[in-house]
Formats: sequence, structure tokens, C-alpha cells
Amino acid sequence: MNVNTIEAVYFIGAGGIGMSALVRYFLSKGKKVGGYDRTPTELTEKLIAEGAAIHYEENVSLIPADFLNPAKTLVVYTPAIPATHQELAYFNEHHFEIKKRAQVLGMLTHTEKGMCVAGTHGKTTTSTMAAHLLHQSHVGCNAFLGGISKNYGTNLLLSSESDYVVIEADEFDRSFHWLTPYATVITAVDSDHLDIYGTREAYLESFRKYTSLIQPGGYLIIKQGLELQPDVQPGVTVYTYSEKEGDFHAENVRISNGEIYFDYVSPLGNISDIRLGVPVYINIENGIAAMALAQIGGATPEEIRQAMATFKGVDRRFDFKIKNEHIVFLSDYAHHPAEIRQSILSIRMLYPDKKITAVFQPHLYTRTRDFYQDFADSLSLLDEVILLDIYPAREQPIPGVTSQLIYDNLRPDMKKYMCRKEDLLDMLKSLPLEVLITLGAGDIDNYVPQIYELLNNR
Repeated sequence: MNVNTIEAVYFIGAGGIGMSALVRYFLSKGKKVGGYDRTPTELTEKLIAEGAAIHYEENVSLIPADFLNPAKTLVVYTPAIPATHQELAYFNEHHFEIKKRAQVLGMLTHTEKGMCVAGTHGKTTTSTMAAHLLHQSHVGCNAFLGGISKNYGTNLLLSSESDYVVIEADEFDRSFHWLTPYATVITAVDSDHLDIYGTREAYLESFRKYTSLIQPGGYLIIKQGLELQPDVQPGVTVYTYSEKEGDFHAENVRISNGEIYFDYVSPLGNISDIRLGVPVYINIENGIAAMALAQIGGATPEEIRQAMATFKGVDRRFDFKIKNEHIVFLSDYAHHPAEIRQSILSIRMLYPDKKITAVFQPHLYTRTRDFYQDFADSLSLLDEVILLDIYPAREQPIPGVTSQLIYDNLRPDMKKYMCRKEDLLDMLKSLPLEVLITLGAGDIDNYVPQIYELLNNR
């Protein structure tokens, strides 16, 4: 089914954050949109106000007539919905086209030009930056992001005119294999999600498969030096990028008074005097990849230069909460050893003479088991670390796998503490702090407002 030819889209589980973005997308395209969700929320009520016909009772008779033609209706569901759901069963029995969210994003890349960002880390910042550059240019874009853009307060950007769609390509459950990008960045292929993939080889194979899905006439922009052999179709242009080398790179980097400037070198046209809106060192590399996508999309040098300076970042990605002469406090989603290393090195470059303390909450038992030594090596770059218990997410405990594994392998001469979440605020009260960063993808973010209050009142 072609996204452009369908007349109606029906969502079963319309109120999730990812699903609601698609609801709004199809409303913006003039489609009839309706659906079911279990309970009313502020978000579902907003969607109704915006034109979606949403009801809260599992009842086939409540499906409006606009959504009863299998030839003209697409049904989208969330995997949280059981197969026995009455409305889902009805659509199955009557041979409607039924898709998961990841598949619908894939459909969009068949009808629009998908600008995708994949990789173990860096993809949320890079894709959000690319979306900002295109959105601020004459080109425009739609965007489905993996985090909340601080420029727009949302994970969704809409354009009624642009045929570009920016998508964060998630490798977690191979969902990026549904995509057929026009252009894609691959930022990193450090091993992750080995609970899903099993081996390093299987993880790399998944990325190789992804490169084969780029459309002929499209583009692959791959980080220089990655352990990945792309397998692109004929007619795909392959570029490399990194901070210091590759087809796209930076020259003449200047760091002064908390600001970062550089000159951008590109086969599509150099741009001088780029200022980073979020002045952390890793954003040089993220910015290079984002600018490459924007250039491929047709944004002008001046549009790119101006938009780079106005980029405000992403919630929980190197997110400064306090920044004054007494204390610096930031929150970061980094939860993989390579991400943590990059974050710490970036902070160290900004604050070379200050004591840097991190609170780290490991995410998943399997990831801790597989990478505890790497976590310890990265965290040993700090002056001081506070380790919380592992955040389990979807997993059951594994005997012998605790934060102690990381603690025991930290460099012996650094200040290090084990701490329960409930005791964290008391511990922070007792420590002299100069630069503090919270790291992790679990619920550590729930403590950020309280930490902010504590530090802001010192």
C-alpha cells in the first residue's frame, strides 16, 4: 500500500509517544485519522482536538465508517495490543493492511526521501541536528526523532511541502531493516544489544544489511575507520566523515570562552566559521554528519551556518541544567562505554581545571555483564564517580552481575562510591562539587530536578 494513495489511517493504541507522532503526521497530510486507546490522556485529548477520531472502548461498532474500506485504509498497531483485541481481530478478518510503527516509517521512506541516522551512539543528537538544519532552511522536512528537541519541544517536525523525512534508525530489534533510506549516516558500530544479537558478527551483519537498503542514487555517509564493510547497491555514493579526516571533516577548530568554532570541509562545498549552538567537543563530529545530510538535501551554506549556531540540543543529551562560576550540572543519556568516554572527554576539554564527578546508573544486567571492564575504563577518566544499582528495564537479575563489577575495576586511586538511589541526594549534599554529570538511560533522570534544586540553592 502506498502512503500517498491511502485515504484513512486507523491507530490501535493511538496515544503512545511514537504512535501519536504518526497520528499527527497523517493529519498534516490531510488523511482521515482515527483510532482506539484504552484510556483518555492529555495527549489523546489533544489529538482529538487536532482532528483525530479516537475512542476509548474496545468495540468494533465504534469504528467510524471512514475506516471500514480495506482498499483505502491503513491500520497501525502497537505490539502492546494483544492479538485478541476485538478491533484488531476485525481488521485481520476483513483483510485490511495492518502494520507496526516501524513498518510505517519504512513505508514513508518509499514515498519520501528518507534522511536516516543509524549507529550505536550519536544518532539522536545527529538526527535532531540534521532535522533542525533542514527545518530552518528553504528545504524543510518532516522528522521522527528519538528524543525531544530543545528547539521545538517535540520529537516530531512537520512540513506540508517538503518531501524529506528525517528518521532515527534504530538497530535494537532490527527495526531499521524496514527503512529504505535516500541518504543515511552511520555514526558507530560498537557492539551493543548482544542480548538480542548474540555475537559481534551478527551485530555487524545487521548494519551491513542496512547499507544494502539505501536507494540507488542515494548516499551513505559513514564514520571514518568503522569496522563495517558496506554492501551498497549500484549508484549509491559512499562518503566518509570524522572530526579530523574523511570526505567531510573539520579544520581550524577554535575553543574560547566556552564557545567552539570550526571550518567545515566538504566535497559538496566548504563552509567557514561554524559555531556550535551546544558547545561540546563531540558535537563537532555530530555536526559534520548532520551538515552532510543537510547539504545533500539542498540547504545553502548560509542557512546551515545560521542553524548550527541556533541548535539547542536534545533533552538528556549533554543537557546543561546549571552553568555558572560556582557549579556546572548536566544530564546525559550516555549508557554505553564508548558514549560515556566521549561525554567525559568532552567535559574535560571544556573544564580542564575542574574536578569532574559523575553519577552513573548502569542500564541492563546483560550490558553490564558484557562490558563492565569497558565501563570501568571509561569512568576511570573521571575524578570521582558514584555508582548506582543497575536499572533492569526489561530484564531479570543475573546472579553475580551488579554495579560492584564496575566498581572493582575502576582505577584504584580515584574517589569512588557505591550508593542506593534513595541515598543519592544525601551523598551529593556531603560532597564538594565543581562539575557534576548524571549518566545513564534508566530512571536516573527522575532525580535531575531534585539535584538541580539541591545545587542551585548552594
